[in-house]
Amino acid sequence: MALLKRSKTSAKGFDWAGFIWLFVFFWYFSGITQLLIQLTGTSGFSGFRQAFVMSAVWLAPMLLFPNRTRLLAALIGIVLWACSMASLGYFFIYQQEFSQSVIFIMFESNISEAGEYMTQYFAWWMVLAFLAHTAFAYFLWTRLRAVYMPRWQAFVAATAILVAVVGYPLVKQTARTGSFAGGFEKFETRIEPAVPWQMAVAYHRYLDTLAGMQDMLDSASKIAPLKNLKNTLSDQPSTLVLVIGESTNRQRMSLYGYNRDTTPELDKLKDQLAIFNNVITPRPYTIEALQQVLTFADEENPDLYLTTPSLVSMMKQAGYKTFWITNQQTMTKRNTMLTTFSEQADEQVYLNNNRNQNAAQYDGDVIEPFNKALGDPAAHKLIVVHLLGTHMSYQYRYPPTFDKFKDRTGVPAGVTDDEVPTYNSYDNAVLYNDFVVSSLIKDYSKKDPNGFLLYLSDHGEDVFDSAGHNTLGRNENKPTAPMYTIPFMAYASPKWRETHDWSFAADLSRPYSSSQLIHTWADLAGLSFDELDRSKSLVSDSFKPRPLLIGNPYERQVRPLIDFSLLKPKPVSGQDPAVVKQ
Repeated sequence: MALLKRSKTSAKGFDWAGFIWLFVFFWYFSGITQLLIQLTGTSGFSGFRQAFVMSAVWLAPMLLFPNRTRLLAALIGIVLWACSMASLGYFFIYQQEFSQSVIFIMFESNISEAGEYMTQYFAWWMVLAFLAHTAFAYFLWTRLRAVYMPRWQAFVAATAILVAVVGYPLVKQTARTGSFAGGFEKFETRIEPAVPWQMAVAYHRYLDTLAGMQDMLDSASKIAPLKNLKNTLSDQPSTLVLVIGESTNRQRMSLYGYNRDTTPELDKLKDQLAIFNNVITPRPYTIEALQQVLTFADEENPDLYLTTPSLVSMMKQAGYKTFWITNQQTMTKRNTMLTTFSEQADEQVYLNNNRNQNAAQYDGDVIEPFNKALGDPAAHKLIVVHLLGTHMSYQYRYPPTFDKFKDRTGVPAGVTDDEVPTYNSYDNAVLYNDFVVSSLIKDYSKKDPNGFLLYLSDHGEDVFDSAGHNTLGRNENKPTAPMYTIPFMAYASPKWRETHDWSFAADLSRPYSSSQLIHTWADLAGLSFDELDRSKSLVSDSFKPRPLLIGNPYERQVRPLIDFSLLKPKPVSGQDPAVVKQ
């Protein structure tokens, strides 16, 4: 009877209040998590906007079947509530947004590990939060009422909602990508912030990415081992560490002569480090760069990663237990190659399961699992730590306590006032990266293992550094030196120095491409095998300088590879020219 009275009252005009209550009810289940993401500065506004729009889709059945408003809302609401509990709970625990990476971790973990996570992160206040979340959802449901329209108007309105929210975006993206598959993939990204699509899209993408990764792993398992591999350290314990940075241009590090104090902790360790100042990356993108850095592939032989072992596989063959600790996104279509590398290791720690790359995810999280891996009893260990480094958007790469650079002091004159905040946030990201990398070195030195730690970045980044100060990011078709100049340094424990020649003073300025890292690594690690080319080892007496090739090797017929010496970087204000010579 009460419902009938409300419908008669609203017959005088459209019941906007009832309509808004319906929308708020459906939006609430996605909106609460997205609102928390906004308030905590975890990510940008796009997820909030997309969840807001997608929530409107549930209004269509409400308009078409007004007499079943409460029942339909309850049935849909239960599904949305269950999904929102999972999404909200995940955010409470990890301060991350639910994604396909979470699905991957769930299926990779066993029941015991899941129990450990729950015990470690669960807090009593979460129970109260879940109860409050549920109670408010019930309160919103009690406010719902039927919104009546003439039948034909209801049909037109429902159709318009579905076309605007689903049809038009899907057609638009299909036209833009040139295929339905491509358009649907873009559309999935659009709807992913809203429940229940968050779980549905995550699971669908998990299956697709897993299939691609499994194909790569199957192919990798069929690659023949290195011939005649010998490990000169097989009779003594050794712990070797490879730290891979992200988007860090060495020209913005005080360790390399930058005028701002962006690497104070590494500066303090300078006398203990072998700091190489003439190393570049072959490509300015993570996947494409590491495809060469971690394999025998290079610019002239880009497909060797398909037929030769990776660095991880090489070390496993040499008798090492291998660990991969990553703060990069785990399970995305783009990162399939990275996850394939990580899955070749014996143990993996995945820390970044955010849906969006532009999310607050700090590299300090790698320190605890790194120390745990250091304590593993295996006699021979390889630990790979993959950082998120100084990846754009830079303001998400460091906590507020590292917000040091805030004005124009030390900023080149050509950088505009509008660009200064971005310029400063990059330097702050470099400052926090300094803290993380130096912490790893210090923790490694405290354990005093027999071994070494090597740090390099996958590629650089131009943040208003090159001539004109108008370039931001990376573009292989318009290369600038800062996109390719990377930090490259190594630390050796006292135990290692006692039995190895660690005098590299004459090698620090050698021109070198990180695409040949696997030869340097094998040489440092005391490995020998038929495929090893010591002329490509940065620390070998047999080293032979080569052109520092950059560019897309698969487009050589259209756009020839470039010798990096043609992009000789110019010192930034206050920088020692000798430090950045190429």
